Amino acid sequence: MNYEPQIGSVAALQELVANLTRQQKKTHELLSNLGFALRSFKNLNQFLELIPLMVTRVTDGEGGAIILFKKTGQLQIHQLHCQGENGCNELRQQLELAIIKTLSDVSQGKEIKFHADFWEKLESRIELNLDYRIEMFRTPILLESGERGRLYVFTRNPNYEWTVDRQKLLQLVADQTAVAIHNDELTVELRKKERLDRELEIGAEIQERLLPKKFPDIPGLELAACYLNADRVGGDYYDFIPANYDRPIDRLSADNITNKWSITIGDVMGKGVPAGLIMTMTRGMLRAEVLNGHSPARILQHLNRVMYADLENSSRFVTLFYSEYDPTTQILTYSNAAHNPPLYWQAATDSILRLDTNGMLIGLDADSRYEEAQVQLHSGDTIIYYTDGFTDAANQDGERFNEESLIQTFQTACQQQLSSQATLDRIVSTIDRFVGADRANGDDMTMVVMKVNPIDRQSDRSL
Repeated sequence: MNYEPQIGSVAALQELVANLTRQQKKTHELLSNLGFALRSFKNLNQFLELIPLMVTRVTDGEGGAIILFKKTGQLQIHQLHCQGENGCNELRQQLELAIIKTLSDVSQGKEIKFHADFWEKLESRIELNLDYRIEMFRTPILLESGERGRLYVFTRNPNYEWTVDRQKLLQLVADQTAVAIHNDELTVELRKKERLDRELEIGAEIQERLLPKKFPDIPGLELAACYLNADRVGGDYYDFIPANYDRPIDRLSADNITNKWSITIGDVMGKGVPAGLIMTMTRGMLRAEVLNGHSPARILQHLNRVMYADLENSSRFVTLFYSEYDPTTQILTYSNAAHNPPLYWQAATDSILRLDTNGMLIGLDADSRYEEAQVQLHSGDTIIYYTDGFTDAANQDGERFNEESLIQTFQTACQQQLSSQATLDRIVSTIDRFVGADRANGDDMTMVVMKVNPIDRQSDRSL
C-alpha cells in the first residue's frame, strides 16, 4: 500500500497550519505593540518611528516609509526604515528628490491638492530614478479631513507576493497611524485652547481691575453700577474720574464738595478680546485727557483725534458718553459721541428726558466736532447711563426689550422712590425675566445709576 501521497499531504497541511500559526502570532504581536505604543507614547514622533519598522516585519518587506503632509502643504518623508543599510541612503535621497520635483510640478503657485494624480507622479518618479528595481506597495493614511499621507512597503525580491493578508496588515497599521495623528492634533488643539482660556482669564482679571473697585463718595449723589459681559472679556466701559485740575489728584478728597467728578460710559462695536483691548486703550487715553482740564466736548474731540488712526486700522469704533458733575451747583455738563443717550427722570415733573448732543463715533472721522450741554439737577432726580446690551436683549421669540420697555421700567422704579441700587436691581431682574433665566446675554450689558440726594453741608470738609 502506497502511503507517500498521504504523507506528503499531511506534511503540506502541517506546514500550512504552521504558517497560519506564525501569521496569527505576528498579527497578535502587531496589535499588542500598536496598542502599547498608542497608550505609552506621549510624543507622536516616537510612535511614528516604529511604524516603518513594524510594517516591514509584518509584511516581510525590505523597508517601509511614511510620507505625510501637513495642513500647511508641507510634504515630508516622516520616517524611513530599511532591513540593513544597503540602498537605504539612495532610497531616501530619491524619495526626497521625487517629492521636491513633484511638488514643483503640481503647485505652480497654487494650493497643492494631494489627489491620486499627485501620488502616481511621485511613485513613478521614485521607481524611475533608482538604480535597482523596486516594488512599492502602499495604503493611504485617512483622517476625517481626508488623506494625510501614505504608508509604504518596499521590496527588491521578484518573488514577493502582495497577498491579501499583507494588504490587511498594512491597512491596519495605517489606520492606527491615522488614530495617533488625530489624537496628537486633538492634544495640540486642546493645549492651544487651554492656553487661550488662561490668557482670556488673565485679560478678564485685568479688565475687572480697571473697572472702579468702589463708588466714589460724591456729595449729593447715590451711585450704583453693573457690568455684565457676554464673553469673559468685554467691550463695555464705565468710569468715575476726579475732574479737578487745580490740585494734584492724590490731594483730592472725595467727600469734599468742591471736587468735580466725571461719569462716563462707553461701548466698542463688537465684543470679546478685540473689543476689550480697544476699551482698555480708550480708558487710558480718556483718563489722560481729563487731566488736561478741558471741557467735555473738547475732551471727546481730542480723544477722537488721538484714537482715530488705531481705530481706523481695526475697523472698530467707540461710542462714548462723557459727563462732569459739579456738587456745588448740582449741574451735569455732558457731551455724547453717538452713545445711547442716558435717561433722566425729573422728579418734579415725573418725566423722562434724554441727555444727548450731536457727535460722531470715536474713530470714524479725525475732524469730528462735538457739542456739549448742561442740565440742572435737583434732589430726587435720577439718571441711568447704559449700553445697548440692555435694549437689544432678546427673548426666545426674538423680541427685543427696546428703549420703551427700559423707560417704563426705569420710570416705575423712580416713582417708587427706590435707591440707585434698588433701581438697578429692578431693571436687571425685569430684563432677566423678559429674556429667560436659561438664556445668556448676547451682548455686553453695562449700566450706571445716579440719583441726586440732598447735600448735608454740615458734614463737608475742606482741604
